[in-house]
Amino acid sequence: MNPRFAPLLGSLCAEFGIDAEYWDIWGRHHQTEESAILSILASLGLETSSPSALQGSAAAFHAAAAEHPLDPVAVLSVADTDPSVPLRAPVGARVTMALHWEQGWAERREFIVADGQQTLALPKQLRLGYHDLQLTVILPGGKEVCATQRLIVAPEKAWLPEKLRQGGRTAGLAVSLYGLRSARNWGVGDFTDLAALCRWAAESLTVGFIALNPLHALHNRQPYNTSPYLPLSVYQRNFLYLDVEAVDEFAACPAARRLVSSPRFQAELAALRDAEFVEYERVARLKRGILRLLFRQFLRDDWNRSTARAQQFTQWAAEQGDLLHKFAAYCTLDEVLHARQRDLWIWPDWPEQYQHPDSPAAQEFVRSYPRRVLFHKYVQWLIDLQIAAVQKQATEAGMPIGLYHDLALATDRCGADLWAHRPFYIEGCRVGSPPDDFAPEGQDWAFPPPNSAAHRANGYRLFAESIRRNARHGGALRIDHVMRFFRLFWIPEGHTAAQGTYVNERWQDLIRILALESVRGRFLVVGEDLGTVPDGLREAMEQYGMCNYKLFYFEKGPDGLPLPCRDYPRRALVSSTTHDLPTLAGFWAGRDIEARRAAGVLNDDGFYQRQKHERREEKSKMTEALIRDGFLPPDFPRESADWPELTGDLHNAVIGYLMSTPSMLMLLNQEDLTKELDQQNLPGTTWQYPNWRRKMIHSLEELEASPVVADFALMLRSWLQRTGRAI
Repeated sequence: MNPRFAPLLGSLCAEFGIDAEYWDIWGRHHQTEESAILSILASLGLETSSPSALQGSAAAFHAAAAEHPLDPVAVLSVADTDPSVPLRAPVGARVTMALHWEQGWAERREFIVADGQQTLALPKQLRLGYHDLQLTVILPGGKEVCATQRLIVAPEKAWLPEKLRQGGRTAGLAVSLYGLRSARNWGVGDFTDLAALCRWAAESLTVGFIALNPLHALHNRQPYNTSPYLPLSVYQRNFLYLDVEAVDEFAACPAARRLVSSPRFQAELAALRDAEFVEYERVARLKRGILRLLFRQFLRDDWNRSTARAQQFTQWAAEQGDLLHKFAAYCTLDEVLHARQRDLWIWPDWPEQYQHPDSPAAQEFVRSYPRRVLFHKYVQWLIDLQIAAVQKQATEAGMPIGLYHDLALATDRCGADLWAHRPFYIEGCRVGSPPDDFAPEGQDWAFPPPNSAAHRANGYRLFAESIRRNARHGGALRIDHVMRFFRLFWIPEGHTAAQGTYVNERWQDLIRILALESVRGRFLVVGEDLGTVPDGLREAMEQYGMCNYKLFYFEKGPDGLPLPCRDYPRRALVSSTTHDLPTLAGFWAGRDIEARRAAGVLNDDGFYQRQKHERREEKSKMTEALIRDGFLPPDFPRESADWPELTGDLHNAVIGYLMSTPSMLMLLNQEDLTKELDQQNLPGTTWQYPNWRRKMIHSLEELEASPVVADFALMLRSWLQRTGRAI
């Protein structure tokens, strides 16, 4: 490390949460390069051209913070017995305090700052919610300084449904909504399909919830803009899931009905239903066209006459506020500019005057297309109405949780969120992961880290909205890569993934807000804690009532065998696999290994052969563990590790093992219910594999009628009943 910078970097790394060193998954020590630290500090707003410049900018940063009597936000627990917040005011200053409770009334008091006083005492009885603290400070010289703080008071734990609070357990079925097949959809699963699946799953399987892929808005362009984990916006949802024929305006719109019933349109729908994979762009084009006709009908029938339906939409859109408006503005700019110039695909390529949402040119552009903006708001409203109806039907069918939603870690750097909320993202760094078994050189995920300082200055409003909007109309929320609340691996521009390092977050603030939203929205929280997990994370998840993630493939005992099922933790979700990992049948057949080889991401023949050998060893250990725990008979053939097929006995044994754990939640992927071979996503690929496009083997109609599916359902329902997980 440069000796001129060394005295500064240690303290600045500690202050800004930058790890100057870390240990990888193999226990190897990594010293973060000085150039990487300086680049990260520069991305955080410090001047790093020289030691004196760095020292000066750090001093200016500290001076600016010291000028404010209060931090922009404080997040406390309702259980705090002596609540207070930091106070920066000189001795003798006269302070007038007003605490405006969210419920609409205020508490006020005055005091003189005493010698050594560094905190501001708050009322003993805190109330859950988002409150505002206002101070007027009269300094000894007579100068008046005003300060405000967003005071957030959180519960001790996240919400749980009554059955789980009382020691019960439940189970769910995970589906990729886009992959649902039916005789009536338009080539992609929609909310009507989802409602039908919920009814079948409640009645025939007796599961307590349906877990979904993230429903975030996407560009729906193949192959780069279809991943639900790299969305256009995390705050809005994908119109592809709308059942447009179920929209109220459809029955009243002759033009839409004529077009949909035409032979040419019906032929295209049949082709899309019969297609092996989801055809995002073709489906989006059809649905967008019909939705525009329905919107015109809405304007004629409801908007112009200010009907109750129009008033409902107006109120809903107003409640969504700036987040919805900026998304609609982005969509309007995107479609108009692309129509004018077909090679404009992303906002960084737009004319400069439109690249900032608050620029006069962008605002004037949006004002000139009021109906287009309103259309995109209307579409989001329809989504909200339809998914609310599905959740209502699911809970009325007896599901204690209903829909289980998923919040992605990332957002597309060329998407709506980056355009609309750029100050809340770091420029000059990308998120990734350090070297591990899967990627020996580390991974570069190519999206920017969140700007924590901006989120704090904003009172965590955007963060709270990301939780609230994604959990809406559901009883559970999965947090993808929950380690984000503690730290993310930053890769500065000009550096490789192996040269990056961790930057730490104010995890307690974030988890407390998550718990508050959970209690208010009545949804349980599952944190996906797979991979390199920082010390203390799982203890914090336990403390705040979050369920962690346990996978059959990964949980091992000291002997290297799968963990005895009785040793799984209570507060956890246990599952067979995820979308990024092989299905049970695919694992047994080595389908994932062959898929990686076919896609060109497993070219080393020695490594390929080693993986095949290791897979056989893993299968042997699984069989031994299933025999040990009594899910297979003692004389079960040991040569089963050589079998390419997941037999009925093995399938039944794995399901029974997972169901019999004490974990409160068990999740079975739909592919693992029906023994499908192929996984939804093959990490490290884009066009080489049909990621996020794979449909269910069985249609919804076949779920009701197929003897094969009936056998699978009977097996699952039997285990649910035997283990007390049935609804």
